[in-house]
Amino acid sequence: MKERRKSRLTRPIHRMPAFIRMALLENGVMETYRLRPAYQQNDYLGWITRAKLEPTRQRRLAQMLDERARGDRYMKMAWRPKRS
Repeated sequence: MKERRKSRLTRPIHRMPAFIRMALLENGVMETYRLRPAYQQNDYLGWITRAKLEPTRQRRLAQMLDERARGDRYMKMAWRPKRS
């Protein structure tokens, strides 16, 4: 069983639904998703799952997958990782 990491997020934490997990794996972007900060992972999950209509959920999922594949976007905003 996987050990759960303690999160520093102060907002509600969203669990990853199976359909999002499968989409990330099938599109080969799970690793790039996991490399993003916890708040971004959580924001994507909440944003997608809050959609009331299935077409909206699918459109948001497609946007997240595209942004993960490109690697330079977060919610349509330019994004670059901090250099360590």
